[in-house]
This record gives sequence, C-alpha cells and structure tokens, in this order.
Amino acid sequence: MAQSKTALFEKDLVEMAVLFKALAHPARLRILQFLAETPTCITGDISDELPLGRTTVNQHLKELKDTGLIIGQIEGAKTQYCIAPECLR
Repeated sequence: MAQSKTALFEKDLVEMAVLFKALAHPARLRILQFLAETPTCITGDISDELPLGRTTVNQHLKELKDTGLIIGQIEGAKTQYCIAPECLR
C-alpha cells in the first residue's frame, strides 16, 4: 500500500501545512477578518461582505470549519459562525 508523503514528516509540520493551506485564499482571510470584527454571524451576513456567491462562500466556510479555525452552530434553518476559541490562543 502506498504511503502518503505527508506521513514522512512530523505531525506538527503536517498540521501547520493544513492550517496554512486554509489561510492561503483571500476569501478565507476576509471571512476570518469579518468574524473577528463580528462576534457571530450567519452565512448570509458573510456572503453580503464578499464578492462571491453563497455556494462559494459555503465552500470556504467548510474549509475553515474543517481545519478548526471557525465553528458553526445550526439554529433553525441558519448556521451561526464564529472564530473557534482554541484558534485565538
């Protein structure tokens, strides 16, 4: 079975690479900037701030959420997003 090339490196380096990949897009940086300025907001609020469609914004939110940079709580038909407290440390 083939081994992933990332398995050849230390765990902390692999984790940093995943984090840096998530931060390597200006839309994701703008989302983080917006969330830093706004305690919590819903997807529509974020979409209104970016020159991108909602589907694209949702994909960026998923990437940020998957890396643990943001958290989302479902409230009815909406999802509230905020920066993950662990991320701020």
